[in-house]
Amino acid sequence: MFVRVRVLFLVVCSFAVASICHGADYRFVAIENLFEQKVGALIIPKVYAKLGLSVSIEPMPGKRAIAEATSGRLQGEIMRIWTYGEEHPEVIRVPTPYYQLETRVFYKDGADVVVHRREDLRNYEVLKVRGVKHTNNITQGMEKVYDYDNTSGILRALRSNNNTLAITHTADGVYTARKLGLEGIRMAEEPLARLKLYHYIHRDQQQLVEKVDKILREMKASGELAQVIAEAEKKVAESY
Repeated sequence: MFVRVRVLFLVVCSFAVASICHGADYRFVAIENLFEQKVGALIIPKVYAKLGLSVSIEPMPGKRAIAEATSGRLQGEIMRIWTYGEEHPEVIRVPTPYYQLETRVFYKDGADVVVHRREDLRNYEVLKVRGVKHTNNITQGMEKVYDYDNTSGILRALRSNNNTLAITHTADGVYTARKLGLEGIRMAEEPLARLKLYHYIHRDQQQLVEKVDKILREMKASGELAQVIAEAEKKVAESY
């Protein structure tokens, strides 16, 4: 009887400890298979570690990421542009941006492509990754826009049509093409846009916003953030 009671006690204690540990963790979402999101997934845990907190990051498709973050099932998104917060009031933008992206055009070598501004995209079929805000925004209202599940899909599709463009973050396109061994893929000399990236936290956890922002500001001021970014970019690049 004593043994059974002792075993039951240990089991109950184990669940209690697990609950406490789980309660101390925060779960965030990232868009899967994007270079900049992989970089953010290396940065954000280091930010929270300075608060004595651990985080887990779950990669998933863009639309599902929105649903998980805005519903509060997960505690927010690691990285989105400014307008994400305008469109989704369920989450709060941490004021200090910690990374940036470039919306860049990629096309088949030999294609007669001239794109200097957003409106030029209307002359082509445009391929983009589903659920990504910066490419959604820049193609809003355009008819010949086609969604793919990932960057690999949009770059592979370029090989079949000279009148087709792909748009994604510069590094995402460059390193995905390298990973796939795709030759004959070119990119525009200048990006269509440069956008700052922010961490978003669900309103249920709004007590974190000021604390996280303070850490980001301190890391920026000391130069530590730049170092962390450089290390993260190198690590992600090496993984392609």
